[in-house]
Amino acid sequence: MTNQSPATGTGPDTGTHGERRAPFSRVKVRAGALVFCGDEVALIRRDRPGSVHYTPPGGNVEDGEDFRQALRRELAEELDLDVDQAQGGELMWVVDQRVTRPGPTPSPRKLHLLYRLHITPEVRATLAERELDELPDGSHEVGIIEWVDYRQTAGLPLFPPIGTALAALPDPRADVADAALEPVTDDNYTWV
Repeated sequence: MTNQSPATGTGPDTGTHGERRAPFSRVKVRAGALVFCGDEVALIRRDRPGSVHYTPPGGNVEDGEDFRQALRRELAEELDLDVDQAQGGELMWVVDQRVTRPGPTPSPRKLHLLYRLHITPEVRATLAERELDELPDGSHEVGIIEWVDYRQTAGLPLFPPIGTALAALPDPRADVADAALEPVTDDNYTWV
């Protein structure tokens, strides 16, 4: 079902004159975080029929929402983390995603903003162990919060695909020379 405006006949999949939008003509922003506790980083594991994949905690920025406010909201929702209990918060990486995905909606271009935070073991002990992601039908998909040694992330099915860059850090607080990671496109990634 296309979400259309009654006044114009347009919606998120059509332009101002009702023409069908091309893939990547819409831009979405996802604010995510690499939350470190020592050498371990929090990732959300999703088990789906025939596959398992990981994502850093975070989510889409809502219309008009400040990026850092979106990150604060998402970390509270997914990890029960109050970012005031963490150190850091600097933008670490940006990943430009232009990947064709299945379905009737034209694929958006998505910019993943990945921030870095550090927490203590005491704070970690208070955080959520699972995350519920609401699906369009009102049901929920359960994500398991896993703490993974960051040096082991290169081999994980992690999206956005930051595992190699993450595992290559000399330590969790190491400076990053270039915040722009390789774009994710149909040439180097297939939507699962």
